[in-house]
Amino acid sequence: MSANITSNSATGNGTATKFIKCVTVGDGAVGKTCLLISYTSNTFPTDYVPTVFDNFSANVSVDGQTVNLGLWDTAGQEDYNRLRPLSYRGADVFILAFSLISKPSFENISKKGEELKKQIGAVTYVECSAKTQQNVKGVFDAAIKVVLRPPKLKKPKRRYKSCLFL
Repeated sequence: MSANITSNSATGNGTATKFIKCVTVGDGAVGKTCLLISYTSNTFPTDYVPTVFDNFSANVSVDGQTVNLGLWDTAGQEDYNRLRPLSYRGADVFILAFSLISKPSFENISKKGEELKKQIGAVTYVECSAKTQQNVKGVFDAAIKVVLRPPKLKKPKRRYKSCLFL
């Protein structure tokens, strides 16, 4: 599936200047595929079909810069624990997806999200709803911006190409 997506803050010329590989990970049935479909087609799928592996490509313009965003959808089911890491190679950014289905989860999400951000060294924490499309674009805009303008790390330990968590 392909799409041309333009940020509300963008005026790019449509020619991608960079490729960004963005991998979504999370448990099965949390909405990873729904998030990607909502972002690329502005629709919400009503049927659940477990994903084994899929990817999408979109030319996206954020803050006047157009990039080719490769969106990699991974399987969340335990049966695919060995297959899933194959999609991680060359990733520039990861989106960690989870579902807010219980009242305690909903009430504590900001705190837990910030704690998770600190635990794994994520750059930022952003909530969205694929179903209502609330802040879906914000998630991907943040992912793109963090790759285009990486934060300065306190103590770089290695000089290897690294990826960023969102």
